[in-house]
Amino acid sequence: MASLDDLKKRIASVKSTQKITKAMKMVAAAKLRKAQESAEKGRPYSEKMNNVILNLSNGISDKENAPKLLSGTGNNKVHLCVVITSDRGLCGGFNSNIIKKAKNYFSKISDEGKDIKIITVGSKGNDQLKRVYGQKIIENISFKDSKNANYFDADKVGKMVIEKFEAGEFDICTIFYNKFKNVITQIPQAQQIIPLNNEKDESNSDESYEFEPDEDEILTNLLPKNISTQIFKAMLENSASEQGSRMSAMDNATRNAGEMVDKLTIEYNRSRQAAITKELIEIISGAESL
Repeated sequence: MASLDDLKKRIASVKSTQKITKAMKMVAAAKLRKAQESAEKGRPYSEKMNNVILNLSNGISDKENAPKLLSGTGNNKVHLCVVITSDRGLCGGFNSNIIKKAKNYFSKISDEGKDIKIITVGSKGNDQLKRVYGQKIIENISFKDSKNANYFDADKVGKMVIEKFEAGEFDICTIFYNKFKNVITQIPQAQQIIPLNNEKDESNSDESYEFEPDEDEILTNLLPKNISTQIFKAMLENSASEQGSRMSAMDNATRNAGEMVDKLTIEYNRSRQAAITKELIEIISGAESL
């Protein structure tokens, strides 16, 4: 049985931890509102850009000479996977869920006899993947110094992806991230961005556009921007998901710390009562012997 001093130290330590987790929960809750608003505002823009590009692609007369970012290389032998996670921990299963989704995709591609190349955005994803897929990781990018998800960071990743595509280093690119649903639920996503997926948003499937100048010229400028936009959307979704997951995790940790303090307090009181009872018995026994 632990001594009274040990129990007092443990109670004080758990209470100190509880204050930290409670503070982290409040910080995450404050950041969550802004991150959620940014993610929700970013969805219509990225979806509309995808739909505009798909409408443009339908107007191209010479499909064989369409931009490679739209039509692809014609092969699917080499897959580039951009795994977007956080640079900080203590956010529950946020990072693990993305990594699990990515690993399932890696296994599927490997079973089909195709090659994999990985770009990790966020140190936590790199830490988990390098144990098994270290040789497949060609780039590791971290944005620890950035306070919030921003387009400049996303554009940096997008330009890197485009450079590698134009150099012929891969055929298909897929990004992995968590889509924010609510504080409790974040849904892991695998979104193909090169070549562009032909699935159109159902709410805009009947829309048609007239373009000036011609489709080829617009696509040449719009497709690279779309890559960065889709990555930016993924980073916004991740930011909201991270804060929601951290808020939930810290709330659970705070409640668990409270329960542990209660148990340790009961144990401390029982030990103290037993010590007092023992001392009284010794005093009484000593008095009777006299």
